[in-house]
Amino acid sequence: MNHFIGLVGTNSDNSTNRKLLQFMQKHFSDKATIELMEIKDFPIFNKPVANRLPEVVKKAAEKIEQSDGVIISTPEYDHSIPAALTNALNWLSYDVYPFVDKAVMITGASYGTLGSSRAQSHLRQILDSPELKARIMPSSEFLLGHSLQAFNEQNDLKDFDQVDKLDGLFKDFQVFVELTKQLTHAHEAHKKEAENFDWETI
Repeated sequence: MNHFIGLVGTNSDNSTNRKLLQFMQKHFSDKATIELMEIKDFPIFNKPVANRLPEVVKKAAEKIEQSDGVIISTPEYDHSIPAALTNALNWLSYDVYPFVDKAVMITGASYGTLGSSRAQSHLRQILDSPELKARIMPSSEFLLGHSLQAFNEQNDLKDFDQVDKLDGLFKDFQVFVELTKQLTHAHEAHKKEAENFDWETI
């Protein structure tokens, strides 16, 4: 059974993106294990002295590295991802490179109609950057709009059409993960490129 990290893409205590990942964790429990990862304890990014990463970052990087894939659920703030998620990805691409060639599925929930569509597009660009080099599942947006009304008292999604779509996307992600595991021939080269990349010397 695959083991995935469900990255909560916000530091909000009452996020519907956390609820979405918790629903997925329960709903797909017979198909995979999903371990939720919080980013609220990541300090504000600042280049550490002698590359000494905070312990919370090192532990997060190790868990991502050991996982079969990552599911990120992001809200949308001002047509982009939250600062807290940007901050976490900054840390997770500085002297540690757990996302290199890692299978990633992007989901998102927002209070409005569009369901974090612009934030998800922005997140794809970030994950494709030279320092992260993730393998993002294509054509796979799950956009949960009006998310405050989307869950019942048991934190289950109320819209069966949305559940059906999520079921299909999760099956596709399982296949994508298995395909990604076979694309390892250039992994060491990709990791070296991420480690050696420096915007200052371009």
